[in-house]
Amino acid sequence: MNAPTTRRLTVAQALVAFLAHQYTERDGRRHRLINACWGIFGHGNVAGIGQALLESGDALPYLQGRNEQAMVHAAVGYARQCDRLSAQAVTTSIGPGATNLVTGAALATVNRLPVLLLPGDIFATRTADPVLQQLEVPSAGDVSVNDALRPVSRYFDRVTRPEALIPAALQAMRVLADPVETGAVTLALPQDVQAEAYDWPEEFFADRVWRITRPAPDARALADAVRAVRSARRPLLIAGGGVHHSEAEDALRAFADTTGIPVASTQAGKGSLRYDHPADVGGIGHTGTATADALAREADLVIGVGTRYTDFTTASATLFAAPQVRFLNLNIASFDSHKLGATSLVADARAGLEALTRALSGHRVAAEYEAAYGAAKAEWERRVDAAYGAPDASVRPSQTQVLGALDALVDDSDIVINAAGSLPGDLHKLWRARSRRQYHLEYGYSCMGYEIPAAIGVRLAAPDRPVWALVGDGTYLMNPTEIVTAVQEGINFTMVLVQNHGYASIGGLSEQTGGERFGTAYRFRAKDGTYTGAPLPVDLAANAASLGMHVIRAATVAELRAALAEARGANRPTCVYVETETADTVPGAPEAQAWWDVPVAETATRPAAVAARAEYDRHTAARRRHL
Repeated sequence: MNAPTTRRLTVAQALVAFLAHQYTERDGRRHRLINACWGIFGHGNVAGIGQALLESGDALPYLQGRNEQAMVHAAVGYARQCDRLSAQAVTTSIGPGATNLVTGAALATVNRLPVLLLPGDIFATRTADPVLQQLEVPSAGDVSVNDALRPVSRYFDRVTRPEALIPAALQAMRVLADPVETGAVTLALPQDVQAEAYDWPEEFFADRVWRITRPAPDARALADAVRAVRSARRPLLIAGGGVHHSEAEDALRAFADTTGIPVASTQAGKGSLRYDHPADVGGIGHTGTATADALAREADLVIGVGTRYTDFTTASATLFAAPQVRFLNLNIASFDSHKLGATSLVADARAGLEALTRALSGHRVAAEYEAAYGAAKAEWERRVDAAYGAPDASVRPSQTQVLGALDALVDDSDIVINAAGSLPGDLHKLWRARSRRQYHLEYGYSCMGYEIPAAIGVRLAAPDRPVWALVGDGTYLMNPTEIVTAVQEGINFTMVLVQNHGYASIGGLSEQTGGERFGTAYRFRAKDGTYTGAPLPVDLAANAASLGMHVIRAATVAELRAALAEARGANRPTCVYVETETADTVPGAPEAQAWWDVPVAETATRPAAVAARAEYDRHTAARRRHL
């Protein structure tokens, strides 16, 4: 009998070789599970993973980043654009390089998007102890700063011996490919172990396919769901990010066409239906449309598909106000399908919607209901037109007019990226999503600094689609460094840099909650010590240009339109810089269609806080616990 063949490699070399042979498969289509590896090198990984990537050649492509958090954001943007079927790895040194991963890891796990993190770690042998950048914990010798990644990782392991890599790597791939379990996966790699050689079994490097199935709903649960839908007079469906992850948009459209049930969307689910589909009523919740939120308040059945019901969606448990409202949740994760005391339908979103549509054959909501929400949808579109409109093109635009100028330019192929500030609210209410994956809002973690690196990741996943990163000045100052990466790699995207001299979103929230916009403006100190002086003389456009971007300045609506058109046709990373006027989000409409619970000081001496608390108490009285 022949002895099993082995290959002598370092741990780092073995891991890189293993990753190059991992695949996912869904619906008969195969994808590389780990497409590339981002990396910044230091003493914790330069001679381990760094050397292994160099030696591997093109087996696992290397991407050079500038900031560890940003590398994770880029990888997450890539994974989302790939419907979680393909992901990327990120390697860092020990110490600050590793801890810089924590925010990106939290973002990935909150949004349930796969990314593989490979931080270096302290010596497993303890021969160099304490090593440079080591955190010493007197009461626990086996703790390193990488343990900060445990609570924000869906799977965490520290590979302290070569042979431990095999089960750790297999478990890591299982979690990354699992649509229920996926998120950030961390394999902490002690720097001495990375460089240690071992005789690896050849089968460890064989092609391995992780098949992603589409679980169908249980027959009895499906029957319960059908009864709930047939008995409802005013049902409303909420499309979450799971619709996109499952590629269930066609199934959702067929369901809406068959039943006439209106479809609202979360930030992650927007675009599940085209904006001009008769059943699409727009965003729901605190940043939702008047149409969707009015329907939610009167709905007797709420059908959640692929949503986890964050407080923005439920308006902090105040939105679904009908006395007898019930919930039906279709979700691949049992944890989410049982929320709000719902009738639970645990299944893949596409498989579940297809099964529901077949079982509801011949059922349709009342014509009066369709007519009513259709009229409300048309009225909302008129209000969007008013918000987007700019009667005088010679003036400085408002933020909504910036969106209007972009809306008039794009087609189905464009992708719009945003994450934080006041833009998510305006986009959720106003943006007219034309195709699947056009609307890329990271709002699970709403992380400032996400947009620029995410645009790079999205562009890597969709190289033929125009990509727009919409960035406020506050977000830009958090994390502009990956502009250099885009320039270096020739990754073409357009950044629309909106300058409003501060944190506009939090400024508005501060005003509503009695904080009087304290600490939210980018201005010089006034004589009273507050930041209410003149705007700071910073030039963010010049900064973007200094990092290698082509910059187009737009001072008026007319100049903005021309700048956006020029940028869309550019063949290099381009920034459109525009200063905006403050204006109502939607003329004639309140800024928020539904409440959001941000606790207000229960006792205060300043009149603004006292008034805000009275308003807060009025809203909290409407909260309810759905059981």
